[in-house]
Amino acid sequence: MRAETQRNIEWLLASEKPKEMREGLERVRQEIARVGADEARPYFEMVSSLFSIDTMDHPDLMPVLDEAIALLVGFGNWVIPYLIEKLDEGDIKAQMSIATALGRLGADGIVPLMNAYENAGSEKRAFILFALGKVKSPKIVMAMNLAIDAANDLDRELRDTGTRAIGKLLESIVPDDLDEEIRERVHVSLRENLAEPNPAIRAKSVRSLGKMARYGFLNEEERERLNGTLMRILGKDEAFDWDRAYAVRREAERALKFL
Repeated sequence: MRAETQRNIEWLLASEKPKEMREGLERVRQEIARVGADEARPYFEMVSSLFSIDTMDHPDLMPVLDEAIALLVGFGNWVIPYLIEKLDEGDIKAQMSIATALGRLGADGIVPLMNAYENAGSEKRAFILFALGKVKSPKIVMAMNLAIDAANDLDRELRDTGTRAIGKLLESIVPDDLDEEIRERVHVSLRENLAEPNPAIRAKSVRSLGKMARYGFLNEEERERLNGTLMRILGKDEAFDWDRAYAVRREAERALKFL
């Protein structure tokens, strides 16, 4: 009977019809409730295969993908090493979904992700940083040095992801938990990336600096300095020489609200 159930679920998840795919996910959910997450391991590969869905070509399948991610998180922490391994598969659609699932698994994934980062290439490191940015726990403070190093990396893609990750980590960190030396490293790194030729990195630097202001990581002198920087970016200082990139100016407008 169990083998027949597995075949039925596999058939439903292989369908291209959203209704049948969601029915397959619901049956997996029922199986987890019936036998427990550990005993439902055969369904892990079936569910994770949905991560390759191209929602650009099939926007109607977005709810299916969201349900698949949520369901995979429900399998429990034993999936963490398997998901980290799957980040090597090279399908960017799947990698984004895997990283999202890893982030949603919470604080238990922080150390395994950090350990995997040490021996990973630049592409995998970027997805690990993305996953760490999804973790909503004060314990994420332990990953801040890793994000700073990425923001200072020679690889442009990694600098971009690291600069964004710093801001995402700040959302979950308690200011008193962040060592002053590390806080200063964050501040210096973000300010240095304001001079990046790449406008996407400059925009993320402004966004993350705004989060430093919003969540209480800047002293009064630093807040005043940031205000001056934002006014310069917007062309509202005496130089009238604004940043040419709209994305950077947009982030500056948003950051001003936190000063």
